[in-house]
Amino acid sequence: MNYKVFKTINQLSGRCSPIDWLMILISNKIRYVFIFVLIFMRFSKSYKKVSQKAVISAGMTLFIHILIKMVYFKPRPFVKRQVGILIPSKMDSSFPSKHTLLVFAVSTTIFLYNRIFGSIMWVLSLLTGFSRIWVGHHYPSDIIGSAFIATMTSILLDKISSCTNYFVRR
Repeated sequence: MNYKVFKTINQLSGRCSPIDWLMILISNKIRYVFIFVLIFMRFSKSYKKVSQKAVISAGMTLFIHILIKMVYFKPRPFVKRQVGILIPSKMDSSFPSKHTLLVFAVSTTIFLYNRIFGSIMWVLSLLTGFSRIWVGHHYPSDIIGSAFIATMTSILLDKISSCTNYFVRR
């Protein structure tokens, strides 16, 4: 099933140059949009704490990424099969997707504080995950698992922060 969905998406790559270009752009450069948003939020009075929480969440997901990579290896799709690759990639483990972890950590944290802006960021995160499949670097399960890990990390850190603030105020 995982490979079937991967193949359904990935076989569309290489057929339309403008869409391929867009997927490569999203896959490689969307992180700069997220960085810009975090910087903008950092200097915004009402979003300063949210940006701090988003950076902490992204850092925590990177730590989880390192831990998973130390104990689990899953070959990337192009290692085991003949698939379309639009851009070069490392030969490291396919799971979890670092790109997906980071964007979902940030977008979920933003979503917890501003539903509209967070939803826009979530759409960009979904596009990022989709583009990683399109360019041939990840299976759908890598993207779904990474989105789940990042989302749960952001929610958990938000709950911990809320509890800490509650006890500090008392």
